[in-house]
Amino acid sequence: MTYRRQIRIEFNHCDPAGIVFYPRYFEMTNSVVENFFRDVVGYPFDAMMADGTGVPTARVETDFKAPSRLGDLLDWDLVVERLGGSSATFRLTATWKGQHRLTARLTLVRLGTDKRPTRWPDAIRATLAAHLEDA
Repeated sequence: MTYRRQIRIEFNHCDPAGIVFYPRYFEMTNSVVENFFRDVVGYPFDAMMADGTGVPTARVETDFKAPSRLGDLLDWDLVVERLGGSSATFRLTATWKGQHRLTARLTLVRLGTDKRPTRWPDAIRATLAAHLEDA
């Protein structure tokens, strides 16, 4: 199952040439993941913080295919590529009017209250598993 979200490119995303300054894409990928956890997983980041847990990013890999410009409305797709005991790798793709802009892979690790990797709770694991690209 694929999670979808749109993000419009705003002035604050752009460099003086009017294209997205590449670190802003990392903010957008985080926004897509954060909204996925809120909208689909049912465990928003603010609840994680209140519980003393979290899902920090352990690895990011990005392929930039074409620039995005001020005003573009990017279509973001998220799938789970791999689900480990305490980690998950998400693949995010961004397109605009069918043109591929980038692919990013993020590996997140679930941390417990002791700030060490800890196993996904069964309900969260089931939701993540439903979004595995082969599911």
